[in-house]
Amino acid sequence: MNTTEPIKNQEELESFKNYYTRKERNQRNQTLLTVGLNTALRISDILSLQWGDVFDFEKHVFREHIIITEQKTQKKSVVFMNDSILHALRTYMGQIDQSTPVKPDNYILEGNNHQALSRTQAWRIIKKAANACQIEGIISPHSLRKTFGYQAWKKGVTPILLMSIYNHSSFEITKRYLGIGQDERDDVFRNICI
Repeated sequence: MNTTEPIKNQEELESFKNYYTRKERNQRNQTLLTVGLNTALRISDILSLQWGDVFDFEKHVFREHIIITEQKTQKKSVVFMNDSILHALRTYMGQIDQSTPVKPDNYILEGNNHQALSRTQAWRIIKKAANACQIEGIISPHSLRKTFGYQAWKKGVTPILLMSIYNHSSFEITKRYLGIGQDERDDVFRNICI
């Protein structure tokens, strides 16, 4: 069975996450990658985000958190909007606002006819960046979610906390998400010299 993989290599991740700002300028696509890599949300939840979910139109400020009910699990998810997310959203909102004012019920990632970007379109956007950056393996929209977990785990975030972030019902699911392979196991033995 083919399994979607996280992007583990730091150089590949740098190239991938900046593809739509450095190689092929497209701020909507850049926002998709940035939000996906920094929120650990499923692609269906990312595509359903509206501007009102991230921006307080009464106070004219970006919210501190994205608060959603996950479509798949119906569980509440609260995601802090870090600087990368805020920068991507500000830049994108500024570009959109020049043509037509942004409204709270507009989808952030719009496709045709002001509808939410489709999963197929999102897959193409992600696959194009991965191919252009020569990232091997199976890279799909789910890779964004898995990459968040893998990178967080490598920086010392405990798998139990990641299980909570992902709203997983079991630790086994979280372990699969992290994509821990023999290379990571070898690193433990290489670095623990007692």
